[in-house]
Amino acid sequence: MSEEKDMNLPQELDLELVELGGDKYAYQHKSDGDVTAEIEWSEDQGIMTMTHTYVDDSLRGQGVAKKLLDQAAENAREKGLKMKAVCSYVVNAFDRSDEYNDVKA
Repeated sequence: MSEEKDMNLPQELDLELVELGGDKYAYQHKSDGDVTAEIEWSEDQGIMTMTHTYVDDSLRGQGVAKKLLDQAAENAREKGLKMKAVCSYVVNAFDRSDEYNDVKA
């Protein structure tokens, strides 16, 4: 059953890095011009403070939030940054998995 569910997951979720102004950034997925998934952070002194994660109802239950966090973590790794969890999704993901230990602030 889980194999069938995985086939419905957007394999290549089209994520765009967006500068929101000042020190704020986001990875966003858009559908018909509307943001349907997003992870936001502010960046200061080598720390990405993860402030918000949003996934539209139409995409929930498909692992989209994890894909957003994985992309942000990859960004942190590439730039040599650390991530501070403030957003409840990121706090929970950091608590549940050692996968992000290398980027935790």
